[in-house]
Amino acid sequence: MSQEIVEKTRKVAALYFEGVQGEKPYELWKAFDKDLARDLSLFITGQMYAREKIPHKTRQLITVAALTVLSRLEELKLHLQAALNVGCTPQEIAETIFQTFTYGGMPATNAALKTLKTVLEERGQWPLAQ
Repeated sequence: MSQEIVEKTRKVAALYFEGVQGEKPYELWKAFDKDLARDLSLFITGQMYAREKIPHKTRQLITVAALTVLSRLEELKLHLQAALNVGCTPQEIAETIFQTFTYGGMPATNAALKTLKTVLEERGQWPLAQ
């Protein structure tokens, strides 16, 4: 394991997840297997999320879209917070969610928007300025 990957993991984890409410996946993994948790974190956060092929904002909007279509609301909540942390606006996130209804259906879109509203309420960013 290179020190460079460890440092990238720390940097990206702080960028995405600092101040995030709720249990983070790493904490859950660690409770069951700390070595595997480390390996997963180093790969997912230190290698995949740290790639510089697309900006972090774009990466998080893609993640929001995928999690919306899959109706993975707990993971979506985590990545909505990460999207806001990397500079996505609530309006950009909402538009990304709206764009998924053709593929995931309106129930998935509505559930994702409710999750976004909850995150914004928790961050003191609701109601949105019109």
